[in-house]
Amino acid sequence: MIGGSARAFTGNFGPIARRCNPRPLARRLQLALAAIFLLVAAGRVSPAALPPIVVCPGCAISSLTAAVRDAPAGSRIIVRSGLYRESGITVDKPLEIVGESWPVIDGGGTGEVITVASNDVQISGLVVQNSGQAFVADLAGIKVKNSRRCVIQGNRLLNDFFAIYLAASSDCTVSGNEIRGTAVSEAFSGNAIHLWNCRRIVVTGNRVSGHRDGLYFEFLHDGTITGNLSEHNLRYGMHTMFSADNSYRDNTLRDNRAGQVLMFSKNLVVTGNRIEHNWGAACDGALLKDLDASRIEHNLFIRNSVGLYAENSNRNRIADNEFLNNGFAVRVMADSIGNSFTGNSFDANTFDVATNSLSASDNDFDGNYWSRYRGYDLNRDGIGDVPYRPVSLFAVLMENYPAAVLLLRSPFARLLDVAETAIPVLTPTLLADNRPLMWRPPWSKSATSENALAH
Repeated sequence: MIGGSARAFTGNFGPIARRCNPRPLARRLQLALAAIFLLVAAGRVSPAALPPIVVCPGCAISSLTAAVRDAPAGSRIIVRSGLYRESGITVDKPLEIVGESWPVIDGGGTGEVITVASNDVQISGLVVQNSGQAFVADLAGIKVKNSRRCVIQGNRLLNDFFAIYLAASSDCTVSGNEIRGTAVSEAFSGNAIHLWNCRRIVVTGNRVSGHRDGLYFEFLHDGTITGNLSEHNLRYGMHTMFSADNSYRDNTLRDNRAGQVLMFSKNLVVTGNRIEHNWGAACDGALLKDLDASRIEHNLFIRNSVGLYAENSNRNRIADNEFLNNGFAVRVMADSIGNSFTGNSFDANTFDVATNSLSASDNDFDGNYWSRYRGYDLNRDGIGDVPYRPVSLFAVLMENYPAAVLLLRSPFARLLDVAETAIPVLTPTLLADNRPLMWRPPWSKSATSENALAH
């Protein structure tokens, strides 16, 4: 009997075991997340109390796509180190996505890698690479659309068409990202950080290179752009169009075709930036095109083909800047009026100022330092007693006949300038600084020129 009972018990245990066999771990986790989501929606669980969701190659959830899809709003997703080949990830609820030890999200050259379509999303610590490329769509590594209060911080974006793209968004922060592209053609490349129709965006502490434009802002209002490095881009280090009331501070723009391009905008504040080594034909440190009522102050323009170029730009204040070792320090076209150049230091430039007009200048040069000034100061007040005319005859000749650059260092060029200084006939005599400074301003980095060149 005992043996028979045991056999009977054993025989009945199989069906019970099959009925009680646990579901696969992934399925159970999905059900748990669904239950948590319902509790959050019902207000029974605070989002802050939600346990983090972990993604790793060997975990129950092994893709960021699945984690984002199943996570309740307000969750924290931790993505551990590994290679995740996925694209088309859409974040449509408030989430915090955090990478540990630089997990790689590889789009495989297809579509957009991550799209944010919700408020209050944070993404940090990811390597996002290999987005798709297209002529008719602005595909990006991370794109934020119609969102508020998003944070894209401390990521690495490699070989993406556009890297970080914000559209119709506000009150977001893009900070501390490292972005490297491999663009070889302007026509088939995007921008590293691209903002379109945005308000109150902070872009700070990013390092970008290898794209068409490093930093691109179109229809941006009340933005703060500070402490970024943009270098080795095909076209512009920083490009602003149709924007107003933005601040650009302490950025470094170097080795681009143009450093900072400000177009069709107004009420911008550009201060404390270092714009350097933008060399080549049609290369400018700063290009002002239809820029009005803005302040360009305390910037360093060093070793550019043209330090600052102004065309149809009006009522701007260009003050306390350093123009050092440029080809042309300033080129201001006749259609730019009402601009004030004051307190600037012009040191060791090939040409200090050039213009395409020989008539009266509607721009005011007052109280600047000119390293070529050879006047005197009898009353020792630090201001020269005779005006300085910064437009040389050879600069006028080059403005009209660019091929004349071949004679730049010739005795003929020096003879022309000496003759024009003695009997000014062909240069715009009314374009003059009537109060030239005898000494460099105390803030000038070229008080020792070597110091400026070393940084």
